[in-house]
Amino acid sequence: MAYSDRNFKTKKALREAVQAHAEGRGAPVTAFQPGPFGDGSIPDGTVCIEGPHYPQPHTWYATCTVKGGIIIRVK
Repeated sequence: MAYSDRNFKTKKALREAVQAHAEGRGAPVTAFQPGPFGDGSIPDGTVCIEGPHYPQPHTWYATCTVKGGIIIRVK
């Protein structure tokens, strides 16, 4: 599991931010893997993003496509 750089309260908010960036209206949304191992970066491909961030209970999950560390698509 991974997180987005911003603590979105809903999957819809994540989707809207990714779409805004794709349309040139907002900052990119990046993904990272928390934990003590590695550097936290996400390889290009498909990743599951969860939110909101810990310690809040996770209430949504999204399958996303990541390219260069930036989320480019939310399924």
